[in-house]
Amino acid sequence: MTDAKSPGYRPRDWSQHPPYLSPEYKSTVLRSPRKPLVPMKASLSELTGPVFGHESLDALDADLTRNGRVNGEPLGERIIVTGRVLDEDGRPVPNTLLEVWQANSVGRYVHKWDQHDAPLDPNFFGAGRCATDENGRYRFISIKPGAYPWRNHHNAWRPAHIHFSLFGPSFVTRLVTQMYFPGDPLLPLDPIYNGVPEGARERLVSRFSIDVTEPEWALGYEFDIVLRGRNETPTEG
Repeated sequence: MTDAKSPGYRPRDWSQHPPYLSPEYKSTVLRSPRKPLVPMKASLSELTGPVFGHESLDALDADLTRNGRVNGEPLGERIIVTGRVLDEDGRPVPNTLLEVWQANSVGRYVHKWDQHDAPLDPNFFGAGRCATDENGRYRFISIKPGAYPWRNHHNAWRPAHIHFSLFGPSFVTRLVTQMYFPGDPLLPLDPIYNGVPEGARERLVSRFSIDVTEPEWALGYEFDIVLRGRNETPTEG
C-alpha cells in the first residue's frame, strides 16, 4: 500500500472508502489481505514518474456511441455524462485523464469472461476516455448501461453503473470508482454499493440534469469526483 505524504498529496481518509473485506460481497473473502498492510513511503519515481495517455486522445474517444460503430447506431438510451474533478479544497483539477467502461444497454460487456445470456451490440464497444479542461470539467456521451446478473447470491443483479479510472500527474494519483444512476431500485440490494460506508455511498450516485440534457437527443447526468477531504468520492480498494 503506497500513501504519498508529500505536500502535494495528502493522506487519504480510508473511513470514506469500502473495506478490503466485505463478506456480503463474496469475492472479497478470497482476495482481501489477511494481515495488516505495511505502509510504504512513496519514492521520487512514484511521485514524479510519467503517466500515459493524456497526449493521445482521439476525437471519438469521448463518444461511446460512435467509437465502436460498425454499421449503425448503438441500441439504447443515449446519455451525456459530465462533471468536475476537484481536489480536497474544492479547486478544479485540470488535465486529468478519465477512462470509462461499461456494459451495453442490456447489461453485456464486450469481454470473453462475460457469458451473460444477453446480446452483444455490434455498434457499441463500451469504453472511452477524455480529459478534464482548465476548469476540471469532463464530458462524454454514451448509452445508459443495463443491469446484469452476477451470481454473488441468489437472484443477484448489479445496478446500472459506469466504471471510472482517473489518472493524475503521477502513478500514485490513479483512482478507480463507479457511478450509479438516481432512483435505481437495485441500489439498496447491491452488496458493492452497500459496502461503501453509509454517508459516503450517496456520492457515487449521479444527478439528473435538465440543463445537461439536449432536447430530442440525450438525457444528461452530472457526476463530480472529489479526490480528498471530507467529501471525497469513494474508490475501490
